[in-house]
Amino acid sequence: MKSSFSGEGGNNCVEIAAPSPDGIALRESERPACVLTTDRAALGALVTSVKAGLGS
Repeated sequence: MKSSFSGEGGNNCVEIAAPSPDGIALRESERPACVLTTDRAALGALVTSVKAGLGS
């Protein structure tokens, strides 16, 4: 799934795959071969932090 903020023509987004037995897969569109796997709790904590503006 791609963010609606990524626009039409760019490689400027993070893609998230549906959960699988291996976890939730994430990759950056500029480097599609580099895939990070995480669990639901860690991804939820990341999203919560980003929404709160932490890490900026």
